[in-house]
Amino acid sequence: MQGKRKRKDVAAFSLYFMDNILALHKELAQKTYLHGGYQAFKISDPKPRDIHKASVRDRLVHHAICRVLYPYFDREFIFDSYSCRIGKGTHRAISRFYSFGRTISKNNTRTCWILKGDIRKFFASIDHKILKQILANYIADKDVLWLLVQVIDSFCTEDKTEIGLPLGNFTSQLFVNIYLNKFDQFIKRNLKVKHYARYCDDFIIMHEDKSYLENIKPQISEFLETELNLLLHTTKVFVKTFSSGIDFLGWINFPHYRVLRTSTRRKILKRSNRNLTFEAIASYSGLLLHGNVYGLSAKIKKLSSLA
Repeated sequence: MQGKRKRKDVAAFSLYFMDNILALHKELAQKTYLHGGYQAFKISDPKPRDIHKASVRDRLVHHAICRVLYPYFDREFIFDSYSCRIGKGTHRAISRFYSFGRTISKNNTRTCWILKGDIRKFFASIDHKILKQILANYIADKDVLWLLVQVIDSFCTEDKTEIGLPLGNFTSQLFVNIYLNKFDQFIKRNLKVKHYARYCDDFIIMHEDKSYLENIKPQISEFLETELNLLLHTTKVFVKTFSSGIDFLGWINFPHYRVLRTSTRRKILKRSNRNLTFEAIASYSGLLLHGNVYGLSAKIKKLSSLA
């Protein structure tokens, strides 16, 4: 737990570290391990989100699972899946987005159409049975599958059993990529889409023909619903031109520049009126380097000189 040793739960576990590790190892070896409960709290980033935090011992199990499974599954993912992968991330996703745009628009000499999609209540809608079946298709080891089931079934949404993954789990990041890899493969192999990219549950498809995107939208919706038990967010699925501005990964993206979402800009301005830490100022400054926000950047720089 690098960087978290001062936290009370980590300190308490570390006090009897070897005893706790040996006990955990014994439970895993004898398959008597039971995943504990979660500590729930809310954050706003910028919209409200429910976070569920597992115990230290369970988080160690999560990290161990990901260290073993990630290298294997990462090879199975498509190139243009950018969430929670080594060497990927939001900046590379946006760079790829602009690369697609330049290709389709012939360097902004013709219209580029974009289908932007978002999955409704994504983490809270993951079907445990479907996820476990997908994992079983890749993993033959019964002991590994048993452990994965303990983690998956340790959480469900309040009103549904065997539905939902906790936002706070390290394993959830890997599980959702495995879950949506089936969707990625459908887009690339069945629909033969060339210019497609996904970051978590946000995805974009670019094409020079608007009608093509309108025609594949029902096919995408049907696949998600029938194969993965997921629904598209009806108010966040649209087909627009690149030149009209596309809201993707925190920025409103235009062919020659990008600006922050209004909600993100307001949040930064609101927080900048408080006594910001040096780390917060550095974080904001780094974020603003990637867009056309001169006025906001100047204000943050002024604050950094006063910090």
